[in-house]
Amino acid sequence: MKKVFKKIFITAFVIFLLMQLYQPARNFDYGQVSVAHFTKTYAVPENVETILRTSCYDCHSNNTNYPSYSNIQPIRLFMDSHINEGKENLNFSEWGNYSSRKQRSKLNEISKQIEDGEMPLASYTLIHRNATLTTAQKEEVTDWIDKMKDSLSSKH
Repeated sequence: MKKVFKKIFITAFVIFLLMQLYQPARNFDYGQVSVAHFTKTYAVPENVETILRTSCYDCHSNNTNYPSYSNIQPIRLFMDSHINEGKENLNFSEWGNYSSRKQRSKLNEISKQIEDGEMPLASYTLIHRNATLTTAQKEEVTDWIDKMKDSLSSKH
């Protein structure tokens, strides 16, 4: 029985080691800010931009700050799936490519999810404590979004 467990353990360990060879491309465009980026589309106050960068951009932009443990599989696969899903729903780096209607809709979603405490995800803030939004930060972002929505509505 001990030999069976030993073989299973060794096999699992070898599979784990082989998994480490797979390192997919990272979500990083070397800090470049595209012309379609959220901050190029709107005049975002520095305090709001800092909050978004700290709490949102890792999953919702083309620039992710990867922690050291992201080199370990299957953690990396899990992270990449979250990043891809996040970018699919909202990508601040591609904001200017969204239609005005979609931008307004996304602003509404951002505001609602922040107010409801749905974003940033609890699984993200568990490890990234600095990404947890205080009440004051939530108000700063949602107040600015409300002003932006009003200006967008008046333009159209």
